[in-house]
Amino acid sequence: MVDTLTPVLSDNWDQDRAWRLSAYERSGGYAALRKALGEKQDDLIQLVKDSQLRGRGGAGFPTGMKWGFIPQGDGKPHYLVVNADESEPGTCKDIPLMLASPHTLIEGAIISAYAIRANFAFIYVRGEVLHVVRRLQRAVQECYLAGHLGKDIHGSGYDLDLVIHAGAGAYICGEETALLDSLEGRRGQPRLRPPFPAVAGLYASPTVINNVESIASVPCIVNFGADWFASMGTEKSKGMTLYSLSGHVVGPGQYEAPLGITLRELLELSGGVRPGHQLKFWTPGGSSTPILTAEHLDVPLDYEAVAAAGSMLGTKALQIFDETTCVVRAVLRWTEFYKHESCGKCTPCREGTWWLVQTLQRLEDGEGTESDLDMLLDLCDNILGRSFCALGDGATSPITSSIEFFRDEYIAHLTHGGCPFDPQAATLFPEPARLSGATAVTSGAGV
Repeated sequence: MVDTLTPVLSDNWDQDRAWRLSAYERSGGYAALRKALGEKQDDLIQLVKDSQLRGRGGAGFPTGMKWGFIPQGDGKPHYLVVNADESEPGTCKDIPLMLASPHTLIEGAIISAYAIRANFAFIYVRGEVLHVVRRLQRAVQECYLAGHLGKDIHGSGYDLDLVIHAGAGAYICGEETALLDSLEGRRGQPRLRPPFPAVAGLYASPTVINNVESIASVPCIVNFGADWFASMGTEKSKGMTLYSLSGHVVGPGQYEAPLGITLRELLELSGGVRPGHQLKFWTPGGSSTPILTAEHLDVPLDYEAVAAAGSMLGTKALQIFDETTCVVRAVLRWTEFYKHESCGKCTPCREGTWWLVQTLQRLEDGEGTESDLDMLLDLCDNILGRSFCALGDGATSPITSSIEFFRDEYIAHLTHGGCPFDPQAATLFPEPARLSGATAVTSGAGV
């Protein structure tokens, strides 16, 4: 495994006006598109399969395999949908990519659409990030004017129209079938599966739905080959990826590194936890993944190792919290978000998240008894695996994991009749083990 930062997707972010077509083409942009148009579609699908690229949206499903599910010769239109509805607390990798280099994503979308024989593609963007929507729209306009989009692209006989669609601010639309309903003009709610989108997706036609980073990784695979991509990462988690480092760190930002790097290494690259403080807990993949502690600093950040540690790699949103953070209050805030964003379609999530918030609020206020912790776990058990989509499951993850690691802190709220945590003194609870080497600044920086 390569153990240094590997800027590929972020390689051009520091260039002057990197979002312009002229700047992107100066750094070799759209060479992969011209190369791909000269290949057979099935060969491109096999190339992505050989690269072992896994979906970067959280689940880690093999991208090439997903493309291969699209039925061919069925007489129906095929669609490509890029899921850019990045809305989870702590997750911030797709928006910087689209803002800094929208053409990286668009080139990947054109190649991907060509591979699955789609003549229409959509990029579904979170509606609140209007500046990103406008940048993408301008980039698409540049592509039409340059002949990268439209009819008979570069004389290949291939036609493609690409639409930038702004959502209306619903977190549930990050779930791929709810996203499809929203694209079709309906209220965004998860669909019952089967049928799966590959068979009956957008407008009941075969559809591929991929995350922004997954699609943006396609041009470099076409340019440099499957073996090059698979040479990075670990045995089962190949390639480079964007890690979003935020919270109580000296240098928050996007760090592009091979899958399998550890949080300890990333903290060393970022300057460590802020001076005078120690790591208390962190999320490996956003607020919907079980939290981890300083004991897990050396867990390789790939899909298999993080799962073995009891969490999920998810969107690789590494939120760092030091000892000044009350874990009960942090979990309550996350749970309030999931309660608010529940679409209400299924009872476990609609009712369960409401009860989770009520119970957590009582604990935060120092009311109730220790038995409320058991009731919280029972509520989580009745939501997990029983909700219509993964939103309900995600709401339970920080609760169950925080009780596992910080049960004493929950009890301390009851003992003191409220939150006893003094952010200034931070002396109530035992100090976590000091992070060895985390404050040393290493050469190299996040983009």
